[in-house]
Amino acid sequence: MPAVLVTGGAGFIGSNLVRYLRRERPGWTVVNLDKLTYAGNLESLADLRNDGGHLFVRGDIANADLVEHLCEQHEVEAILNLAAESHVDRSILGPGIFVETNVSGTQVLLEAARRAGVKRFVQVSTDEVYGSLGAEGRFSEASSLRPSSPYSASKTAADLLALAYHHTFGLDVIVTRASNNYGPYQFPEKLIPLMIANALDGKKLPVYGDGMQVRDWIHVEDHCAALLAALERGKAGEVYNVGSDNEWPNLQIVQQLLRILRKPESMIEHVKDRPGHDRRYAIEARKARSELGWAPRIPFADGLQRTVDWYVANRTWWDRVRSGEYRVYYEKNYGARG
Repeated sequence: MPAVLVTGGAGFIGSNLVRYLRRERPGWTVVNLDKLTYAGNLESLADLRNDGGHLFVRGDIANADLVEHLCEQHEVEAILNLAAESHVDRSILGPGIFVETNVSGTQVLLEAARRAGVKRFVQVSTDEVYGSLGAEGRFSEASSLRPSSPYSASKTAADLLALAYHHTFGLDVIVTRASNNYGPYQFPEKLIPLMIANALDGKKLPVYGDGMQVRDWIHVEDHCAALLAALERGKAGEVYNVGSDNEWPNLQIVQQLLRILRKPESMIEHVKDRPGHDRRYAIEARKARSELGWAPRIPFADGLQRTVDWYVANRTWWDRVRSGEYRVYYEKNYGARG
């Protein structure tokens, strides 16, 4: 039975990926390593608590001994690295932890993978490494790397380290760079869940500047499908962009959410723009489509409606996240295991 190590598997994309792998590759064992920082939430995986094919381990990717032990104990064949500090605003307030986790942590993981003879390492990255676009064009895998925030700079460094381990040591590495994800279990500091939660609570919806910052949006399940395709069919040493040709200004996203929720646009409140806010991202994903045989399947209107429906139906989940009560879940349900 093959085993894969998913780091950051209690986060938004990570928890969706763990669930996706258990469904699509039920014969695999998924070892889930997560430090459970503020964005790691085991309540997002409550339905897998008694699943023998999912093993949760609380720990830090920077702990080389732990990572090597897990790789050897479970004969891990592949690592998908999703462990990262990922919020741009937090990186502006405190850049240091982003370097520690996203750069140093990735290097420790790569070295542990090399020592343990892991067959494939998938570094999960972001389109933000490319910086900001003008009104036209899209980023390709050959685009220059021009990160604008401490977060995107740390992800750029991690990408380059991963590719260097391939070129220098022969480690089988693939880098994926995805556009903005949305969907269930997203921490409610990000745009879409924040706006849904605020609207449901009758609070103002804060929009940076004029709200015309453009992003390409992909449903998290389509992203998970791309990661599995990259793991199984990607070529070592290559970079694959993952996007869905679905560009929207932030303001229009917020307006669509209010329409779905039948709330007035007067709830929108424009606030001072954040420093270094990239104006537009757009990603060219033809390489992933042609080489991986992957394509997004969830239309944005359907995905957005499903996302709103999920947050409406799962208010207890995001209420507990906002209050911090979700942190108690680990100690209650997993604390005795150490």
